[in-house]
Amino acid sequence: MKSHEAAQLYFNRAADKLDLSPAVRRLMITPKREVQVEIPVEMDDGRLETYIGYRVQHDDSRGPMKGGLRYHPEVDLDEVRALATLMTWKTAVVDLPYGGAKGGIAIDPRRMSVKELERITRRFIDGIHDLVGPDKDVPAPDMGTSWREMAWIRNQWEKYNGFNPACVTGKPVEHYGIEGREEATGRGVGILAFKFLSHLGRKPPQTRVALQGFGNVGSHAAKFLHESQYKVVAIGDQTGAYFRAEGLDIPGMLKYALGSNGLLKGYTEADQITNEQLLSLDVDLLIPAALGGVITKQNAESIQAPVVIEAANAPIDPDADDILDRRGIHVLPDILANAGGVTVSYFEWVQNLQHYRWGLNRVRQELDAALTRAFDAVWLEHTTSKCSLRTAAYMIAIRRVQAATELAGHQ
Repeated sequence: MKSHEAAQLYFNRAADKLDLSPAVRRLMITPKREVQVEIPVEMDDGRLETYIGYRVQHDDSRGPMKGGLRYHPEVDLDEVRALATLMTWKTAVVDLPYGGAKGGIAIDPRRMSVKELERITRRFIDGIHDLVGPDKDVPAPDMGTSWREMAWIRNQWEKYNGFNPACVTGKPVEHYGIEGREEATGRGVGILAFKFLSHLGRKPPQTRVALQGFGNVGSHAAKFLHESQYKVVAIGDQTGAYFRAEGLDIPGMLKYALGSNGLLKGYTEADQITNEQLLSLDVDLLIPAALGGVITKQNAESIQAPVVIEAANAPIDPDADDILDRRGIHVLPDILANAGGVTVSYFEWVQNLQHYRWGLNRVRQELDAALTRAFDAVWLEHTTSKCSLRTAAYMIAIRRVQAATELAGHQ
């Protein structure tokens, strides 16, 4: 099932619980604006190439729209539309004063020079600079982009609009970025794991964790969990998975990956297993933090962990989600589980508007407080409405967006 179909399915399940009319559903699911931009660029060898960029602005009833910009060869309008919709629900469930948006350019950044990427990024902003900004739509990094592209975006946008670093988030600290942004999504996963497991009566030293993915999100989640005394027994990346029953040496693995292009290939201080075996390990907590669609109806019955936290976007397909729910496995959904990144992006935006910088400790404290409030609201909805945590999260988000839409009127 494609991502936009899954998003629509989850929306409809929550809308059914809320008894939304067909007219209100159409109003809430239809994007406010969809933009497609032609990007002609001269490559380093003199060739003229034309790429296509997209920006879908889904909803602004609760505030300026917010969402990442991804560079990937398979980016298309359907994918960007689905991701923009999810951003609306993600910002609403964490109660950030934002709507949802998403952007993308159909390129493979690994096959391009830095100068080519810079030219593409700047030409894209040339095409949408009047549609984005601190009070309209605030871009951020996503798959295939980083602080580097955000610095280019800020510089190009300000050529048209003047100084205002709040026009984009995820910037370098030297460009009015925020300390703690890089760790934010992974740290948020760790914070929510602690809250979630505490509600289930599980204590850190007795909790075995398997984590698939050791990129930016997975590595910071592993670091937080290790420092919180959880026993991380398995970690996987694109080179394979590594298992040690008595617990992995997380600081050692982080150091090894740092000196190995971010990869664990060749790591010898643990037994090597496959990523498929990692998913079915007998552990207390499973965290898929890499690719989408890794838990399907084909392997859902083999999942032994009683708790799953979706650190990646859509790692569980809807058929598998139904199987896990039937089996009584608790799943913390992605729209809450990986919302740490957009939450700290919000803090960056706030600081840029105020021209005042927070210290790292305050960023971490505010992140913990925001995610705790969001989790407590979702858990209460889950228990009172007697539904899955995913449906509860969507219900809260939809209710907030619906209220803001109706209060503004339809004229």
